[in-house]
Amino acid sequence: MLESPMRYALTGATGFIGGALAKQLCHLGHDVVALVRDPARAEQLSDLGVKLVPGDLDNAEALDKLCHGTDGFFHIAGWYKLGSRSPQDGQRVNVDGTRNALDAARRAEVPRVVYTSTLAVNSDTRGEVVDESYRFNGPHLSVYDDTKSAAHDIAREFAASGLPIVTVMPGLVYGPGDTSQTGALIASVSRGKRVVVPAGGGVCWAHVDDVALGHRLAMDVGKVGSEYMLAGPRASLADGLSKVASIAGAKRPIRLPDAAVSMTARVAKVVGRVIPLPADYAAETLRASLATYYGSPIKSEQELGWSSRDLDEGLAETVRSLH
Repeated sequence: MLESPMRYALTGATGFIGGALAKQLCHLGHDVVALVRDPARAEQLSDLGVKLVPGDLDNAEALDKLCHGTDGFFHIAGWYKLGSRSPQDGQRVNVDGTRNALDAARRAEVPRVVYTSTLAVNSDTRGEVVDESYRFNGPHLSVYDDTKSAAHDIAREFAASGLPIVTVMPGLVYGPGDTSQTGALIASVSRGKRVVVPAGGGVCWAHVDDVALGHRLAMDVGKVGSEYMLAGPRASLADGLSKVASIAGAKRPIRLPDAAVSMTARVAKVVGRVIPLPADYAAETLRASLATYYGSPIKSEQELGWSSRDLDEGLAETVRSLH
């Protein structure tokens, strides 16, 4: 326990990254307060000792209550779903919600703010490993990429206007308890199901506990106004799932050639205008699966002292949690 615990406010504490961060902060003896839409569905947070503030990102009163008297504010909440039939949620949560949350932090004069962005704001890097100085200006591959890019720009605007904000940019976050599309694939493979995934593309895999640690380090030692890529080891989804299969003694995924994925994406774009497609087969999901979302961890390693565990180690822990 700490001699002088800090009081931290979180959005997104019921999510994957936010939940891991809340657990770490509580175990270190800090006071944690979290914005939750439904306190009845946040029992795990309550059990940790987290104080709950009922409300959403469009509720200024709740956000003011959340931020009041805190030493630091983590804005983690975000909308992520490829192939969603409700893309307007990306604007409401990622863009409008970020502006509302940072406005509340400014009104409360919170001393330190950490905002959770993503490597996806840089879209397809086409195999290049970029750093924090990179700026992407073209059309994005998905609603998620586009709205998180807009939110990233909002965070930069707040930083320029004097808000003491540090931005972190994770890539693909995995680990025990992951309920995302990637988490579902890892679970399927580890339990013996053979899945079909694109052969190409690539992401930076980072274990959720390492990403949570990166948030803490950004709060403690990150330079105000700076951005940090929490970029783990680079691997394609197919390679990552092949590692899962090897660890679990299960069937390796079937790799779909890039040309076949591109053709399917073109068909899905046309069909999707008439018939709602499952998320896994939506055009934007297929387009994103061919992209490389690569970033460099060097700045995070040098300035934050952050590191990401080996992918084999992290996936082995994830597979163990499923059995």
